[in-house]
Amino acid sequence: GQVLELLRGVQRGSEDRRRWLSRLRWALQNEDTQQKFVRLDGSIRTLTGLFTSSLAELQLEAARCLHELSHSSVPAVAEACLPVTSYLLTYLSGHSLELTELCLYTLGNLVVESEAVRKQLLPQGIIPVLASCIQSPHEAVLEGVGYVLSQLLQAKEAPTDIIPLVLDSALPQHMLQLVCSGLKAATGAAVEFAWCLHYIICRHKDNELLLALGAVPALTSLLLDLAAQIPQEAPEGLELLVCPVLRCLSNLLAQTDCQGLDRRLLIAPFLILQCFLQQHPFLIHECLWLLNNLTADDPSCCSALLSLDLLPALLQLLTCSQMGTVLVLTVLCNVAEKGQFQCQQLLQQPLLAQLLPLLSLPDPEAVGQCLELLHLLFLHCPEAAAEFTRQGGHQALEQHQSTPELQERAQALLDMVRQPPGALSACQATLAASS
Repeated sequence: GQVLELLRGVQRGSEDRRRWLSRLRWALQNEDTQQKFVRLDGSIRTLTGLFTSSLAELQLEAARCLHELSHSSVPAVAEACLPVTSYLLTYLSGHSLELTELCLYTLGNLVVESEAVRKQLLPQGIIPVLASCIQSPHEAVLEGVGYVLSQLLQAKEAPTDIIPLVLDSALPQHMLQLVCSGLKAATGAAVEFAWCLHYIICRHKDNELLLALGAVPALTSLLLDLAAQIPQEAPEGLELLVCPVLRCLSNLLAQTDCQGLDRRLLIAPFLILQCFLQQHPFLIHECLWLLNNLTADDPSCCSALLSLDLLPALLQLLTCSQMGTVLVLTVLCNVAEKGQFQCQQLLQQPLLAQLLPLLSLPDPEAVGQCLELLHLLFLHCPEAAAEFTRQGGHQALEQHQSTPELQERAQALLDMVRQPPGALSACQATLAASS
């Protein structure tokens, strides 16, 4: 009854139509009301008529009603709004900032809930319209564009239907520019577009275009600026930008050759963690992923990690979290894999003593990674095995002889530990010096 009364009031066309619209908007904040409203005959047609009215006040109030409807998590409500999508796109190029913003967020909300809406918006030209909106000088509009785009790029059909259209438009270069100016200007928009780039990079196999646009040097330089500025006065919410930027870089580096990278990129994650570790521990994993991808196939990055004396800082993160332990061990394995010299450098730290307690962790992935690291150390520096036994490592290994997924590796290490050590080698000298 109440919903019908509101609709009738809006349809009557009397003087106080705007007041009726305003009452309708408040009522549409309720999920039940939203569903009842869209089921009423002519409801959306009436709203569309007012939304396309030449009276700016009525138009805005109708846009607010549509925006309330778009918040519904019921796909049927989003689909009832299908007749409005072409008008929402049209008004994105209008003169009223408030209307543009309302249209953007309404589109973004509708896109989340309904594949039918997404399928309709693509041929209606949403991507070219967003490509023109992204050149707006207004931060609020840019943030809205980022919101719509990030919703589109997370859709299940994005890899086949949406990402190719985005890459064919002018959007990528503008996104990259906006992300990289995030320290100076619109941080909110930079955060949205950084996530957009992340969704493209991790859901699209071939990122030639972004690499050709200079994404790696641009994001590297942004991360170095962020790392350099953080300790002074980190603006509120800066960690929200750091997170997707780290992810974009990590994933791009995994897809490309790391040669010729700025070595300071190895220091940046440690500077970031120094500042954010307490309040935002989720950044530990992002920083360690980057270090992992930097050191995975690049001997010069591994050497730089050692020569820049970053090992003590890395080892401090060894027990920060379950996932953190695994990632630190993975980075250490990347270094140890490079050979005898790198293993000697690792063993100059009290590394064996730090690895021992890890063998008693309840997490098989961490223990497995720890066994992998010990294997590399014993392989390149056989004397490390004898030192490990002296510290009680033998018993620590024996406890895994009955763990199905670990027993083979544990047994292989026990065999290495039991071998008589060879003649005095460089590794043994290193161990003697550091014990």
